[in-house]
Amino acid sequence: MRARMRLACAGCAVAAFGWAPMGAFGPMPLRGQARPGGTPSVFRQFGERVVKIEISESGSAAKASLGSGFFVSAGGDVITNYHVVAQIVHDPDRYRARIINAAGDTLGATLLAIDVVHDLALVRSSAPPSAWFTLRAATPDQGDRLFSLGHPRDLGLSIVEGTYNGLLRHTLYPKIHFTGSLNPGMSGGPALSASGDVIGINVSTEGNQVSFLVPADQALALLDRTRAAGFQPPTNFLDEAARQILAYQDIYLDRVFRTPVPTVTIGRFTLPTEPAPFFKCWADADRNPEQPYETVSHQCSTDDYLYLSEDQASGLIELTHQVLTSSQLNRFRFYALYSNEFSSGDSPMWGDEEDVTSFRCVTRNVRRGVKGTLRTAFCARRYRRMPGLYDVVVRAAALATRNDGLVTTLTLAGVSYENAERVARRFLESISWTE
Repeated sequence: MRARMRLACAGCAVAAFGWAPMGAFGPMPLRGQARPGGTPSVFRQFGERVVKIEISESGSAAKASLGSGFFVSAGGDVITNYHVVAQIVHDPDRYRARIINAAGDTLGATLLAIDVVHDLALVRSSAPPSAWFTLRAATPDQGDRLFSLGHPRDLGLSIVEGTYNGLLRHTLYPKIHFTGSLNPGMSGGPALSASGDVIGINVSTEGNQVSFLVPADQALALLDRTRAAGFQPPTNFLDEAARQILAYQDIYLDRVFRTPVPTVTIGRFTLPTEPAPFFKCWADADRNPEQPYETVSHQCSTDDYLYLSEDQASGLIELTHQVLTSSQLNRFRFYALYSNEFSSGDSPMWGDEEDVTSFRCVTRNVRRGVKGTLRTAFCARRYRRMPGLYDVVVRAAALATRNDGLVTTLTLAGVSYENAERVARRFLESISWTE
């Protein structure tokens, strides 16, 4: 939400109109890793198992986006990222997928299963492969060399060397820290050990050789699910995506603002901070001598999210506190400033009318016991095509202030209405101040 929720994953599918930007010193060969010349060997041995996945617009046959994938069965099953095929999920009548194998053959592609939480999907090729990967448990040591394969920027199959740096500690879902330069179009490709074991699936990057992989065991779990007796692909993948998100948010939202809530003190206000381990927080102050008041800001947000579409996500949560103080403004001018700050905040979220309704707000006073009263606005908009999901913005201001004031905002994206109310209640209950 720091970028107003215009979503883009580094290492994601490359849009036909381009994509915003996403080798330093390679590690020395370690025990059990490739000797010099290992990268060409990995490319030669396993490159034919990696494919390009193109998403095209049905009416014009124009290429809309592309990503990568890899064969995992003799029957032509291909693992990729959910965000690579998300357009098919959201508009199955408008978009279609095709697979281009290493020989350059264009094959049909049928979506079989999705795992939105771990950003994975399974598609089936219309023709069997000549070679495929067998997914199995593999645990590298930190510092081991990995080899990522994919189709960066539609430039052809490429290989990137990098380093395995273990699982990230505080994330919404498990991710591997890969020190290597993933690029748009490589999403969904495999990251291999020197022996050809799939360690992870390319998913995103923050640039400067800071990239991320989905652990291969999540892909194995998705594949096993489709092999279970009686499995049938969902009749509506969009409903299935909403179902998975609603189920998962019960897990991660239950951890947000749980007692005891960590707090920060700004002036006379005691405020919640770091609502859960997967948040990061920072602060700043504006003390311009030319303006008659100063502002201290404290902000916390999630680092990652669950991709739904280019403009929508779940798991995005942001908390912003602003404390205004003035020794120059009289009470009436300060109240005018304070009121304007409370009412002027706009939504930090994007969304087209075809995807979401307009925000509807309920404003009321919330008594904080002997600690005072908060003026609150609870605003929500509904996802039109994913039943049960909402974007919610909660704003609150402390009433009966003197020459200082608090305006605080909680933003939740892609959550159920009930969970939004529950989290908002815990958020407001964790705010206090001295009179």
